[in-house]
Amino acid sequence: MTFTLHETRYRGKALLQKLAGARITVCGAGSLGANLVEQLARCGATGLTVIDRDRLEEQNLATQPYGRSELGGYKATLLSALVYRALGLQVTAVPKELTPDTAGRLLRGSQLVVDCLDNRAGRLCVQEACRQYQIPLLHGGLNGDYAEVVWDAAYTVPSGAGEDVCDYPLARNLVTLTVSTLAESILTWLDNEDQQSWSLTLRDFAIRPWLA
Repeated sequence: MTFTLHETRYRGKALLQKLAGARITVCGAGSLGANLVEQLARCGATGLTVIDRDRLEEQNLATQPYGRSELGGYKATLLSALVYRALGLQVTAVPKELTPDTAGRLLRGSQLVVDCLDNRAGRLCVQEACRQYQIPLLHGGLNGDYAEVVWDAAYTVPSGAGEDVCDYPLARNLVTLTVSTLAESILTWLDNEDQQSWSLTLRDFAIRPWLA
C-alpha cells in the first residue's frame, strides 16, 4: 500500500505489518468509532470490522465523516463504503445491534475490540463478551470537556444515570484528540503489548496517564 509510505517510515515496517494483519472490531460508528476506523485504515489496517445499528442523522455531520447525501443510511455500511472509495480497502460492516444474545457471536474471532459506544447497555454487552472470550478490549468515551481511553482491566462501565444519547455537549476537537489517542494506544499495544490508558481534557489541552 503505497499510501502508507510516510507512516511506514515513521513507525517501521514491522509494526505496520502487525497493523495490517490485525483483526480489529470497532463497536460504534459514531463520533469516535467512525473516525477511528478511518484513522486506522489510513495507517494501513486491513482487518477492520465495524458494528453499529444506527442510521445517519443530520446532527451527526459535524463530528462524523459522512455527508448530507447519506442521511438515513446505516452508519456501518456508509463507513465501509467511505473507506473503500478513499483507499480501496474493505471494512466489514455489521449494521446490527449488540445485545447479550448477539455480542459473543459478533465479537468472537477478533484480535482486539474497541468500544466506542455511547450507551451503558451496549458497553456492558461488549465488556461481558470480551471477558468471556478473553479478547483484549479498549474503551473510548466522551463527556463534556472530558474523554478517556481505558483498557478493560481498569475500566468500570458508567452508571448511565440521566443518559440521553441524542442530547449532550460535544466538541469536534475533543473527538479528534480522543481518536488520535485511541489509535496510538492500539499501535503501542500491537508493538509491544503495553496497555496504556489516558484521560483527556479539552479546555486545558491536556492528555494525562489515566488513574483509576
